[in-house]
Amino acid sequence: MPLIQSVLDKVGPNNVADVAITALLIYWLFSLIRGTRAVRLVVGVCLLFLVYGAALTFQLKLLTVILQTGAYVGLFALVVVFQPELRRALDRIGRLGSLGWLISPAEQSTVIHVAAEVASAAERLSREGHGALIVIERETGLQEIAENGVMLHADLSADLLVTLFSPKTPLHDGAVVIRGDQILAAGALLPSAETTIPVERFGTRHKAALGITETTDAIVVVVSEESGQMSLVERARIVRNLDEPKLTRSLAALLHPQTAGGLLLQEGAAPRRVGPSFRQLARRARFGRRRGPAGPSANVRGDVRPPRSDDASGEEKASS
Repeated sequence: MPLIQSVLDKVGPNNVADVAITALLIYWLFSLIRGTRAVRLVVGVCLLFLVYGAALTFQLKLLTVILQTGAYVGLFALVVVFQPELRRALDRIGRLGSLGWLISPAEQSTVIHVAAEVASAAERLSREGHGALIVIERETGLQEIAENGVMLHADLSADLLVTLFSPKTPLHDGAVVIRGDQILAAGALLPSAETTIPVERFGTRHKAALGITETTDAIVVVVSEESGQMSLVERARIVRNLDEPKLTRSLAALLHPQTAGGLLLQEGAAPRRVGPSFRQLARRARFGRRRGPAGPSANVRGDVRPPRSDDASGEEKASS
């Protein structure tokens, strides 16, 4: 008891805060390199430290001198080897200290326009079986990435995006970079992903999307050419199997959370209808045919027109 009491007397609020901050820093560093190639490099460095400790313990002088001499060069080598991770860490620290979201918040109308146009273009490209890679810039500048492609500075529209990703166009293989409500560049090349992902599940576009979101805070919309699936990538995380409404809400939520709430309210109020739905009218029409022209169902049968194929598909989407 006296020993425990003496230890507790020496532990103060500063010591607890020091240990907590250090633990959070270590956890943040490990989460930064989790799933990347740097994990193996960290394991290799830890093994070298264990060998150095064993050399000191067993008094292996030659091995100790070699490891101590190599440690001076190793410090500079670690900076070169871990350059992507260091850049990513400094970039995240810079995002925390940035007050751009307070000084110049994104306009609600711009966010709605960007989310709607990108989602509409992705849905059309998915329906036509064309691949796409759309990068939306946020706080981290993408000027270097854009300069790898063809600078456009064009107004954002779904028609232009569909045209850029058409298979017969020269720029369909690269990525489109969007800044604000403008298409900054097309045909841009993205960095390769450091995250280890299964090759059989993701294609080249998904790997490129992971690569740009590992080092920046950009949002990437990917349309698979093989399966036609629409995916959203942010901070090296992939959300797959999205449709146009879900993609619109997700983009609005990432670009401006308040705008996403407005879209949800609008979407929640849209399905409310006055009167029967198309399926109810169709059931009444069939019921009227069985009972004959007499009775109150005859008016319903006469008012209902034969459904077109596009009307049926639209009702299917609305009801689902």
